[in-house]
Amino acid sequence: MAGSFDDRQKSFESKFAHDAELQFKVEARRNRLLGEWAGGILGKSGDALKDYAREVVKSDFEEAGDEDVFRKVHGDLGDKVSEADLRAKMTALKGDAKRQVMEEVEG
Repeated sequence: MAGSFDDRQKSFESKFAHDAELQFKVEARRNRLLGEWAGGILGKSGDALKDYAREVVKSDFEEAGDEDVFRKVHGDLGDKVSEADLRAKMTALKGDAKRQVMEEVEG
């Protein structure tokens, strides 16, 4: 009986780690997509656009949650995009990112 309990515990731990890794990938992908979108609004292209998207991804490591990313992009965009529109775009891109990551995992 102890063996089956240990097996279940290891299974749950493995699933938790897998889910956490997927969540991290989804958020990083969303942030890259957001950086590409916002960078386009800012008139960036080529390497400058890629660099900006990386800056947005890195901004997520400042604190837990999405507010650090929101502040970065909102500060950069200024009045070009409303706060509500930016939050809606972040939500929409999270869905896109999740679909992309899941297709890669399953594919």
